[in-house]
Amino acid sequence: MSKQVLNANKIEPLIKVLKARFDKNFDLHSGLEWKKVETKLRANLEALWVISNMDETKGEPDVVIFDPKSKDIIYVDTSTESPDRRSLCYDREALNKRKENKPKNSVVDMANEIGITLLDEAHYIALQKLGAFDLKTESWILTPKEFRTLGGALYANKRFNR
Repeated sequence: MSKQVLNANKIEPLIKVLKARFDKNFDLHSGLEWKKVETKLRANLEALWVISNMDETKGEPDVVIFDPKSKDIIYVDTSTESPDRRSLCYDREALNKRKENKPKNSVVDMANEIGITLLDEAHYIALQKLGAFDLKTESWILTPKEFRTLGGALYANKRFNR
């Protein structure tokens, strides 16, 4: 996939949305300064393109991690319920096997199109410690190969206080 960058006229509106979300959800990234995040974002137009795609699918991307070693910022969809990425099979294999009520896409294909990666189980659990997400909906999470070999895939939610 060729590297995509965000159109210059979309940068300022996106930065404004991300700052407002950062300020609103400060508990997700307590101790992190917006100026550091903004500087990293402005230096990486490819990341802004990805975050913009997340936002356009009605997600609420917000920074939740600033890795002090790598200096990377990690954005995660922090919408309380799964956004417009519903009714999807896990991957292309699952989509191809569906005979009835076939979804239009798979979550793995959509993630690749948007430029994101799925959270693994450990990251999903860590996200749930920061807030209440997926109380009514489920999110597909990265499924280990041994699960896919057996025909299964993982999804997660925070029902039943888990």
